[in-house]
Amino acid sequence: MFLNNSLVGTKDLGSKILTKVPEITVFFWIVKVLTTGMGEVFSDYLLTHINPIIGIALGLIGLIASLVMQFSARRYLPWVYWLTVVMVSIFGTMFADVLHVGFGIPYQVSTIFFLAAMAIIFVAWYTSEKTLAIHSIHTRRREAFYWSIVLVTFALGTATGDLTATTLNLGYFTSGVLFAVLIAVPALAYWLFGLNEIFAFWFAYIMTRPLGASIADWMGMQRFRGGLGLGTGPVSLVLTIIIIALVGYLTVTRRDVQNEHAV
Repeated sequence: MFLNNSLVGTKDLGSKILTKVPEITVFFWIVKVLTTGMGEVFSDYLLTHINPIIGIALGLIGLIASLVMQFSARRYLPWVYWLTVVMVSIFGTMFADVLHVGFGIPYQVSTIFFLAAMAIIFVAWYTSEKTLAIHSIHTRRREAFYWSIVLVTFALGTATGDLTATTLNLGYFTSGVLFAVLIAVPALAYWLFGLNEIFAFWFAYIMTRPLGASIADWMGMQRFRGGLGLGTGPVSLVLTIIIIALVGYLTVTRRDVQNEHAV
């Protein structure tokens, strides 16, 4: 599940699009964690260096543009897919932060809200499609369910990470360690005890957000806030360069491309 193609689900024989998601390899998890961290600190950088309203508008425009490209693509294109993930990460962070900073909603409340939203989408997805396997995304409807879940998980991860780091006073580094342990649980349960592969995948996927965000915050935040003080701008830049390099590598080598065939 975590490093192979065993998540292939039931295929819609009436569909005319190819697989729109990458193979689940070690590269998938590395890039996913990097995008979560980059989205967290870049969102913070935007909202503190320009007018927050303009920053949110730019994030929303970028999200819409990337989703249009992703939905328009006929097959998985690494740069389009990961650009969309990055924009979801940035806007998801903004959305969660606006609820707390702009409207004063406690992280406990927003975490519960996003958990409920995620559960509703998962139930609707399974009720409609009878599968939650990401490698069964061969229709526009399944793709819409997928990206809805991705967006909610990013917002949920932001709220959860901030909840543990600030509200519960664990700090960013300790929060990162906590989520690193939690993300290892489904992997070990899958390999050792046969945990359902789809449940294990989505549990780990959700944990990547607070893991990456906590580590990135720890590197970027000021020392008096428990960080290393490297700055959100420099951390965002370094993570962006690494992501571009890895996605470029995947584009050239096609190591994360599934067997392509019309279904």
